[in-house]
Amino acid sequence: MIKKIPDAELKSQRPDLDELKQRKRFPIVVVAENIRSLYNVGSIFRTSDGALVEKLWLCGYTGYPPRKEIDKTALGATKTVPWRYFKDIKDILNELKYNNWNIYALELTDNAIKFNQVPVNAFPIAIIAGNEISGIDNSILELCDNSIYIPMYGVKHSLNVSVAVGITVYEILNILERNNL
Repeated sequence: MIKKIPDAELKSQRPDLDELKQRKRFPIVVVAENIRSLYNVGSIFRTSDGALVEKLWLCGYTGYPPRKEIDKTALGATKTVPWRYFKDIKDILNELKYNNWNIYALELTDNAIKFNQVPVNAFPIAIIAGNEISGIDNSILELCDNSIYIPMYGVKHSLNVSVAVGITVYEILNILERNNL
């Protein structure tokens, strides 16, 4: 028989804020640029918390806390995920490059790799998620080491941006675990 784990038991297994600050985070940075929906931003915060990513960078006209719409879907993750806002994404990409991060766009391009085929030498990795309609600008793609796609089998050619970030980040965690990184 399957039983749901009670909330109190789940909470007792989770770190508190002080313990969380001491934990080693995974070598993943999420960069969200020009995300229109504050609910998508909140969802990306929540995924970033669940995956214990190193940082979340919000860029361009992406909304940032405090905003009630972000908080509604983030459910407190704005307090548990290290984040920062940059008006110009190029500033953070240059900083990441300087610090030897590999930058991958979550975008359909002519040489994109499948989301579950990210190479081991891609770590530490920064994943850029772009605008819900137009994606990532070509001038930003030129600064990337490569791009990642999620195969689509129906009529639509892409997923919701926050869903795509969740799938990609968790697959990258699988790659880290499989390779003991």
